[in-house]
Amino acid sequence: MKEDKNETRWDKLLRIRTMGRDDSNADQYRYPYEPTPYSVLERLANTGLIRKGNTLLDYGCGKGRVDFFLSYQTRCQSVGIEYDERIYEKAVENRETAAASGRVSFELANAENFVVSEKVDCIYFFNPFSLEILQKVISRILDSYYEKPRTIQMFFYYPSDEYISYLMTVGELMFTDEIDCRDLFPGNDPRERILIFELPVDE
Repeated sequence: MKEDKNETRWDKLLRIRTMGRDDSNADQYRYPYEPTPYSVLERLANTGLIRKGNTLLDYGCGKGRVDFFLSYQTRCQSVGIEYDERIYEKAVENRETAAASGRVSFELANAENFVVSEKVDCIYFFNPFSLEILQKVISRILDSYYEKPRTIQMFFYYPSDEYISYLMTVGELMFTDEIDCRDLFPGNDPRERILIFELPVDE
């Protein structure tokens, strides 16, 4: 119950509607919309890893919760991309009322075709799609990284074993830390964590 209260409280404070799951357009490649719990986002915001000067890219942003919350809490710029038109429209509607709307934008796009802006230096994933799509997405991110070398931090919430095994094989990626979130929920689920990978820049 406490978690539900927190969810409602933040939605209200941010003046958005992001609760509930939606799997109407999910398939084997693109997974259902399910928002990251606010308690997890609070923990991420409190690390200080995302700051005012950062630009966050949120893959499979759904109704925009991650974008609104993190730009509100950390004052970063945030770009959410969503392929499902109906859910994307909900994010755009939220932007009309949201507390942090000035720093948030959304794009209707397929992740694997999306060209990553050179401003992006933080990226968030909550299992939005299959491993096949993730591989294409990482290669797009690497293109952007090589065009303009900069430190890029990637945050993977509730990562699958498949994701982790693959990420560990990407030569450029460095595993830097994890944020343990098991204590936030019952059941001691080992996947309740955010893994942090970095594309570093040689000084």
